[in-house]
Amino acid sequence: MTSAPIAPVPASTSGRGTHVLAAVVFALAGLLLAASAVTAQGTDLRAGRATEVRDLVPRAAQRVAQQEEEVAALRTEVDALTTQQGISGELVAAQAETAALLPVAGLTEVVGPGMRVALDDSTAEPADLPGNPGPNDLVVHQQDVQAVVNAFWRGGASAVQVMDQRIVSTSAVRCVGNTLILQGRVYSPPFTVTAVGDVERMGEALDDDPQIAVYREYVDVYGLGWSVDTEAQVSIPAYTGSVLPAYATVPERT
Repeated sequence: MTSAPIAPVPASTSGRGTHVLAAVVFALAGLLLAASAVTAQGTDLRAGRATEVRDLVPRAAQRVAQQEEEVAALRTEVDALTTQQGISGELVAAQAETAALLPVAGLTEVVGPGMRVALDDSTAEPADLPGNPGPNDLVVHQQDVQAVVNAFWRGGASAVQVMDQRIVSTSAVRCVGNTLILQGRVYSPPFTVTAVGDVERMGEALDDDPQIAVYREYVDVYGLGWSVDTEAQVSIPAYTGSVLPAYATVPERT
């Protein structure tokens, strides 16, 4: 492929073209500065964006809490309407089948002997600790909380709760910085994990877990928080969130 020859610029017009081009560039620069000032409204654009991102999680958590309240109210309304309309034989059979599955799905309250584990960040000054620890060495991480949850399940727990929320098959424990995000809500340390079940078996599972063993080494060296309490009776409420998995989809091309 050959390119077309470029016509030379006449000497008599090159200077004028340069002046016109410079004027256009300065005009565009002024327009961009004005647009930036209007957009920022007298504030730092970069700082404003940082504030927006920092406030995003609390706003989302508040929205989730409001939606959960709406769902609970709608469920109560549906139950009331169902009672008013009467119950058919098919509905009775369906309700009986559902009732048998509710405990397995974590949708009923569980009461019994249990254990509660608390994990917390270290309050020690890094300069006072051996080994020159970094910030990540002094905080509770996602895998630490998850290790306790998994140990309780291996120990035969019939129900597990993190903070004030019941854990079910669709629950995911995530940490952002030193905060924990669970089912749309945000929590700060200390993080508590509660389980109902055979206390002796669950205690053995905690002692035998290799990830927990590593965490407890950090407890001894860096002062991370760790406590285990046994209780004669623990009440873990039913899960009230959505049991349907949410996933991303790829939009169709138009």
